[in-house]
Amino acid sequence: MCGLAGFIDLKRRIAPDERKRIARAMGRAIEHRGPDDWGVQDEPDAGLVLSFRRLAIIDLSAAGHQPMMSASGRSVIAYNGEIYNADEIAKELEARGHRFRGHSDTEVMLEAFEQWGIDATLPKLVGMFAIAFYDRKHQRLTLIRDRLGKKPLYFGTSLGTFFFGSQPKSFFAHPDWSPEVDRKSVAAFMRFGYVPATRSIYSGVESLRPGERVDVVDGQVVTRTLYWNIRELAAAAQRKPISLDDHEAKARLQSLLDDAVRKRMVSDVPLGAFLSGGIDSSTVVASMQKSSRRPVKTFSIGFAEAEYDESQHAAAVAGHLGTDHNTLIVSPSDALEAIPLIPEYYDEPFGDASQVPTYLLCKLTRNHVSVALSGDGGDELMAGYTRYRIANEILGGARTIPRALRPAAIKALRNMPGAIWRALEPLVPKRYGRSPLSARMGKLADLMELGGEERVFQGIVGQWPDPGRFVRGAVHEDNAIWSGALSEELPDTTRRFQMLDTLTYLPDDILVKVDRASMAVALEARVPLLDHRLVEFTLGLPNRMLVRGGETKWLLRQVLYDHVPRSLLDRPKTGFMMPIDHWLRGPLRDWAEDLLDPKSMEADGILDPALIRETWDQHLSGQINWQYRLWCVLMFQAWKRRWMDPAGRAAVN
Repeated sequence: MCGLAGFIDLKRRIAPDERKRIARAMGRAIEHRGPDDWGVQDEPDAGLVLSFRRLAIIDLSAAGHQPMMSASGRSVIAYNGEIYNADEIAKELEARGHRFRGHSDTEVMLEAFEQWGIDATLPKLVGMFAIAFYDRKHQRLTLIRDRLGKKPLYFGTSLGTFFFGSQPKSFFAHPDWSPEVDRKSVAAFMRFGYVPATRSIYSGVESLRPGERVDVVDGQVVTRTLYWNIRELAAAAQRKPISLDDHEAKARLQSLLDDAVRKRMVSDVPLGAFLSGGIDSSTVVASMQKSSRRPVKTFSIGFAEAEYDESQHAAAVAGHLGTDHNTLIVSPSDALEAIPLIPEYYDEPFGDASQVPTYLLCKLTRNHVSVALSGDGGDELMAGYTRYRIANEILGGARTIPRALRPAAIKALRNMPGAIWRALEPLVPKRYGRSPLSARMGKLADLMELGGEERVFQGIVGQWPDPGRFVRGAVHEDNAIWSGALSEELPDTTRRFQMLDTLTYLPDDILVKVDRASMAVALEARVPLLDHRLVEFTLGLPNRMLVRGGETKWLLRQVLYDHVPRSLLDRPKTGFMMPIDHWLRGPLRDWAEDLLDPKSMEADGILDPALIRETWDQHLSGQINWQYRLWCVLMFQAWKRRWMDPAGRAAVN
């Protein structure tokens, strides 16, 4: 796990020594991603410089140094990630006469690209990666991102320079970098709580999509293709579902899972796992412990507030499996210490508040190991989110109301006196949400008004429903997948909602969160449930193996129940959240007040403070819990202060 950065001097204005100096500075900006080694490769004929920071995990010797040149001298690579089947590919290459200098996966992949070409090699790779590969003969730079988007990669142009790298923060070290906020991206961020690919928060900078390859010649993008298209795979799988009975499907899933976990346990440095006590992380840890001769090191965090704390469940699962378990109880003071660091490592605004406990979990874990396996991805693959059920219930309920009567029903929901909702609140199951019933009914009215299955789902997963109201000069532009583009490929609504999450929320939120939090402390996080072979298998599972009798992730549970008793697992899903609703009214209030200062927002000219202040006042009064919407604004303001304010940059640089 590492970080890469680079640029092409399109006008060939910069002297070689200066190019290298700038490249080293770009690498230092992402040193936290790779503190163990660094390197720079200058290609003067092309005006290209590659900079690399290494976190040594496999082959700790100098034979794993990057950027790495091939044995023939024809190509150079800088790459962030891990190839888990590198030994198998190496054997194929050795049979063709290759002799390796070390045993790093970087060298194996580099020689494979030369032997078979990029198109033929990518299907062979099992792993996570962001790659910059330079063909010296044709002066072609190829940027590649792994199939599910575990590793980030950005590119763009500014003032005659083509930039690329793991994180945009590295671009600030270049004198030609002239950052400008993309207001459409701000609106998209306020809608979702993350900046969706292919956008970035900066004008003129894009992110690669998961499974994408971009070819660049002299700073111009000449081809941009998906080498792995999950939409096409899902549509094909649904046309011809897997024909297995329950026993066969369970055995197949267990086999794929065990192989994915074993491959990710290969490491030349200490290794452990995150354990929340939920289905996904418990399944990964159970498989790890089965393959390990000693207790696996596991890590979890909890909160003093009981309704947010799952640490005792994690400890119970750890005790049953016999792991070496470690727990950190997070206090408001811990959060207060961590929050100012968030914009430094999340160098785009990021509104998922679980970023804070995730960072603290990674920090705890890094004190003991350098690699940790994670259970992320199970909810998207196995239909685990309660929002799929809620969306279907809303859609089903709306269909029972004649279209002509819906406006009246929506008006009634919005105008019902608060006293009635408060009286009814004790009768509504907690699984339908914790916020006041009046707020939930207001959102239900909004969802009914939206129309369209994807729009209803977007209303459930989104934050600010109409960010164009307060992001000045911006209109939010939706991807076509939110307007019915998936309906023909995936007619089943739950399958479609899963795909929406897999194309957006998973790579742009969950995996960004894990990447930035783990890399902030130089910890490599591996995600076995997102092994592409396992993903492809789940795409073809019949619906009854995902949800059965109201039980989500049915097939995955059957695998886990062979290792952990139901009594330790069958409980409502809490989620990995901190109690920011209370903290914003208490220990975080002064921090929030500073960032939400109306005069500052007015002076910036990006956000209109009136609606934001109204929302903040409602939250402070306890009238409505707007924690998630407010967190998006706070994270944007904190990011802008760090990266777009010259004083903020000067204070750190």
